[in-house]
Amino acid sequence: MTTTKLTIASAATENLAGQPIGYWSWAAHKAVIRHIRSAMAKMDLTQPQWWVLNRIEATEGGLGREEARELLSTTLDEAPDEIDRALDSLVARGWVTESSEGEEGDGDRYVRYVLTDAGRAAKERIFEVVVKVREEIHAGITDEEYVAALSVLRRMISNVGADELLSPGRWTPKR
Repeated sequence: MTTTKLTIASAATENLAGQPIGYWSWAAHKAVIRHIRSAMAKMDLTQPQWWVLNRIEATEGGLGREEARELLSTTLDEAPDEIDRALDSLVARGWVTESSEGEEGDGDRYVRYVLTDAGRAAKERIFEVVVKVREEIHAGITDEEYVAALSVLRRMISNVGADELLSPGRWTPKR
């Protein structure tokens, strides 16, 4: 096993193996999320609204409120009320509408939400921004480097016993 002595950060790449992953993964997360949310704000959209649009479109027959809360709040570490606000604002904009209702096994009423034509058109416009932002974030990084970075992060997640965070259903990007 190779161990690396932790030393004070320098601009030289020779010391990268000694740098703390906790700091760099946090810094990358903060910088990337700030960049994404800033670009979406210019489109008068929040990132949780984008997630809700994607999940509704990806779910045949639409998505129920509880399903959206459970899926997105646990997967993306957002509070359930943030998912509710995102869904409600999309309904208010006319991008999402109630498509059907029925009863759960216990007799409680449920509603499924689907995208409207306006919602699909908005999602296509926003998707162009998402592609541009991804290109900005990935500038100068080859696909091989990106895959290697994600592979290392996935291995670290597994090494600390958090394999549940690696499940394929946690993140499935949808155009």
